[in-house]
Amino acid sequence: MSMAAVHRDVVPLPELPNGQRARIVRILGDRDMARRLLGLGLRVGSEITVVQQRRRGVVVARAGNRVALGSSVASLLLMQPLDD
Repeated sequence: MSMAAVHRDVVPLPELPNGQRARIVRILGDRDMARRLLGLGLRVGSEITVVQQRRRGVVVARAGNRVALGSSVASLLLMQPLDD
């Protein structure tokens, strides 16, 4: 698969619907943001499932854990939707 194909359908995390599985392809924040997300088990390449979209954030599931992200942080995560 070419890099163009990988990044063709990339969208910010808040645009994904409930129940959507996706892979993190890019984090737009600085190193501190990437480090904080890594502490939550989220890094480039991680596969997540959107559990709940909220007005002020998103709840995602990863490896049996749920993580609530505020809308400003969630918008920094660029996601590649995965087929079920």
